[in-house]
Amino acid sequence: MELRLCLHLQLHLHSHARPPSAPTPPPCPAAVLLPVRRLRIGGSCGVARRRSTRRSQSAICAAEPDGAQGWEAVKERSVSVVLLSGGQGKRMGANMPKQYLPLLGVPIALHSLRTFCGMKEVKEVVVVCDPSYKNVFEGFVENLQIPMKFTTPGKERQDSVFNGLQEIDGDSELVCVHDSARPLVSSEDVKKVLEDAAVHGAAVLGVPVKATIKEANSDSFVVKTLDRKTLWEMQTPQVMKPNLLKDGFELVKRDGLEVTDDVSIVEYLKHPVYITEGSYTNIKVTTPDDMLLAERLMNDK
Repeated sequence: MELRLCLHLQLHLHSHARPPSAPTPPPCPAAVLLPVRRLRIGGSCGVARRRSTRRSQSAICAAEPDGAQGWEAVKERSVSVVLLSGGQGKRMGANMPKQYLPLLGVPIALHSLRTFCGMKEVKEVVVVCDPSYKNVFEGFVENLQIPMKFTTPGKERQDSVFNGLQEIDGDSELVCVHDSARPLVSSEDVKKVLEDAAVHGAAVLGVPVKATIKEANSDSFVVKTLDRKTLWEMQTPQVMKPNLLKDGFELVKRDGLEVTDDVSIVEYLKHPVYITEGSYTNIKVTTPDDMLLAERLMNDK
């Protein structure tokens, strides 16, 4: 009887025992972490590829006119920055252009200037500004390790870019055009777009559109809803090889074309422009609300 009870108890305990834990898998070998960005193939961006690592996929992108294959490092002191700071900023409603308003005690335009001047790839900065605001930048020159040049703005944005292009060093391998009203651009994003431009000839920072976008007719009736998986909001910097931008300007001037951003000039040459996925924090300060948001974002950094 005692033996039977003992065997019954052992069977009961065995049936309620926790199964043995699975053996701990061996540690994975060290992996090289690659930037995570959306892969752009055939002019559109598929959702399934949104988180693809692009560096490992660069070689499969469409034909690269310069024969570049994959990732390419940007040489030290090989990039000329054209900093656009000639806008009027009327929507801000201030008594001076928005790019000179203080943001955490520093003029907005100087925040991105500091970012560029701290990068080893940058060889010079060409500031496009009204001569009356030149002193804002000259006060920054004391701690500057690279040359700073000045030129005047044109009637339209493309005219200002053209004026800045005339001042860059002839040996520069890339020209990087940036709107000084975007003070929060990070050096990490700048480096990514420089590398992409070195590979593809032209690249621009952008972010996938979040909102639903509809096309409307002149009477404000919806024509169609656009597929936002293929839509990107453009930012700056926009980076190109100097000869591409010069050739593009010749075409734009010859045909009397108007463009609203810099890579559009290159697009008219039918040259592919790569979209480098940037950050939503790289906002353009245009209104008082934008100023409040920029202050909050900077305080959170």
